[in-house]
Amino acid sequence: MASGVGVNPECLQAYQELKLGKKTKYIIFTLSKDNTEIIVEKKSPPTSTYDDFLADLPEGECRWAVYDFDFEKEDGGKRSKITFYSWSPDDSKVKQKMLFASSKDALRRSLVGIAAEIQGTDFSEVAHESVLDKVSRGN
Repeated sequence: MASGVGVNPECLQAYQELKLGKKTKYIIFTLSKDNTEIIVEKKSPPTSTYDDFLADLPEGECRWAVYDFDFEKEDGGKRSKITFYSWSPDDSKVKQKMLFASSKDALRRSLVGIAAEIQGTDFSEVAHESVLDKVSRGN
């Protein structure tokens, strides 16, 4: 079910900067105040950590995010996977959850090159170890 919400061009521009320029470690997306389009809420500097990223996810509100997830393979090789997050905490409002769920595909389809997708309803589901387990499978 699509909500009819559009994606602001700044979202695609920020994503290209993360993907190609490596000038950003993560991007947090949200809905505009009038719920008509998806906008960039925050772009982080490339020196940001995963803990910084988690601190920017609000405890009681939904968000989408893209994180450039770096990890090492067991053989020592370094990898990076661009990971899409759907953050929908259990204690967020039902109307907001529904709007974010129905709007996700518009954003997700516009971001070409996503390697993994994470759905989180609490911080244990987006913990570094949980995400590392998901993104490192099959590599």
